[in-house]
Amino acid sequence: MKQHETLPLVPIARGAGAWLYDFDGNRYLDAVSSWWVNLFGHANARINAALHDQLDTLDHVMLAGFTHRPVVELSERLAALAPAGLGHAFYGSDGASATEIALKMSFHYWRNRGFPDKRGFVSLTGSYHGETLGALAVTDVAIFRDTYAPLLNTNALVPCPDPRRGIGIEEAAAALDAHLGRHHATTAALIVEPLVQGASGMVMYDPEYLTLARAITAAHGVHLIADEIMTGFGRTGTLFAWEQAGAPAPDFLCLSKGITGGYLPLSCVLTTDEVYAAFYDDDVARGFLHSHSYTGNPLACRAALAVLDIFRDDDVVAANRERAQRWSAILTPVATHSRVRDFRQRGMIFAWEVDTMRDDFPRWCFSRALEAELLLRPIGRTLYLMPPYIVTDDEMSLLANRLRMILDDA
Repeated sequence: MKQHETLPLVPIARGAGAWLYDFDGNRYLDAVSSWWVNLFGHANARINAALHDQLDTLDHVMLAGFTHRPVVELSERLAALAPAGLGHAFYGSDGASATEIALKMSFHYWRNRGFPDKRGFVSLTGSYHGETLGALAVTDVAIFRDTYAPLLNTNALVPCPDPRRGIGIEEAAAALDAHLGRHHATTAALIVEPLVQGASGMVMYDPEYLTLARAITAAHGVHLIADEIMTGFGRTGTLFAWEQAGAPAPDFLCLSKGITGGYLPLSCVLTTDEVYAAFYDDDVARGFLHSHSYTGNPLACRAALAVLDIFRDDDVVAANRERAQRWSAILTPVATHSRVRDFRQRGMIFAWEVDTMRDDFPRWCFSRALEAELLLRPIGRTLYLMPPYIVTDDEMSLLANRLRMILDDA
């Protein structure tokens, strides 16, 4: 809060489409989808209509001993859309909750199956999976993790394939294989962000790593958790990033952020018949106990159903592939700017490093962008774009032109 004495909070009055408006009438193009959640624009008419209808029917009921139509329909539709075999849904409130659920469920599965020593986890260098204690224990971003390190379980890190740092797919896969060869008896699961690591600077890697990681974990009897909290719902060129691996499904698929189009908190962990069966028992203590008061909230589920309707009715994934090509061309002047390094793209995500000596670059860039009617959120010296899917080509051209102005000043 001390920083906001010199960089005041921006009070937002309303949103419409890709734009946010403050109380003085200034507007800001939401180039980061309000932290990667807003898929189809603010105040989307179709999502609004679904929520208005749901408000007249059912606002909330606990999902303990009860169920309701939106959560049943959402579960069925997610199971049909997800990689084959992920037919069981467990709901939470946000991305970190989904990570916690998957970690706990993996550990508890092995305990119920008679392998209580399998309680360790492996994640990739630079990984980010949330900021609750379990999620932080598999996160490798110092600013979030280091203060709380004394509270965290110790887990293992293996290299993330990263072309910028000269770490290839085969090298990273070999390191994972070697680690699990030594520690599979005490390892419950590997957790990965498929194709793009977000909070560590939009690290992008080839789908082949996921194919290898799935084969390696299966060979060593270790679960694989795919954290698609950021990459899910069309961000990378397919509905789920995992689809690009062409590999068998992960054991757990974590979803959140875009699942409700940025309207309401909701997360979901999809898993397999095999995992479900490990908890199917008369003994309550062998069941999976993880409670959220708002688990499967009808309003949030109805918003998610409206999002899935838009994906279906507008053929969004195919349309995004065409948008991604057009936007890439529009951003050519940014990609070729003298201060831009390692410009990269994965579907609807664009990122690059800014060659600048400014120690205060993230704060300066955020402030300078607001002056240019843009909402940007740099990660160190990494700038990225992850706009709503409804941004027009004219709005993207405006974004590109003003980005060039900011880069000129950097």
